[in-house]
Amino acid sequence: MATENKTASRMAAGKAYRERMARSAHARIGTIDRDPIELLEQNSKGRVARLIPLRYGRMMASPFTFFRGSAILQANDLGKISNTGLVMPICGDAHLMNFGGFATPERQLVFDLNDFDEVALGPWEWDIKRLAASFMVAARHMRLSRLTGESLVQSLVTQYQARMQEYAQYSALELWYERITFDRMLETAVTPERRRALRKGMEKAARSLRGR
Repeated sequence: MATENKTASRMAAGKAYRERMARSAHARIGTIDRDPIELLEQNSKGRVARLIPLRYGRMMASPFTFFRGSAILQANDLGKISNTGLVMPICGDAHLMNFGGFATPERQLVFDLNDFDEVALGPWEWDIKRLAASFMVAARHMRLSRLTGESLVQSLVTQYQARMQEYAQYSALELWYERITFDRMLETAVTPERRRALRKGMEKAARSLRGR
């Protein structure tokens, strides 16, 4: 009963934040009046100078690689519009290529977030917005239809919502030990193509495990 009351209280508090920013407001982009080159140059300050041209070269390979290397642009744009006010440590660069298979210290193969070098305090929704945008940019890069891209984003957001509702019922200890394993993902894969992709991820993570 105590857990149910706490969950209900948190849900009510979350809904209350809609007074600050309605759900429909998340569709706003705002005025984009920045110089992307200037922002990228500012973002390169403090990096190893000889590696900066290599970074830019990789970003020029495709629209997705540019998106992947330019988190500063999206952060700048999102910073000019209203936010929920729910500030916490966020990944800062939660695009789809920053997720993958890894070997844990306990020698388990799990699927998790990869890159934490841009962690910062920020509105929680910035991560999910960057992740959703990365799916659409990747879909366009792969020449998938707009409808397919929108379907991918819708599926992503729906699953995110479902998992957040599920995890809200967990205790802190239960959430700490929660794992997304490859075996678990294989059980839910509905097509042979997805199962093959998962097995490739397992092989890559296993090679990393053997190298330890």
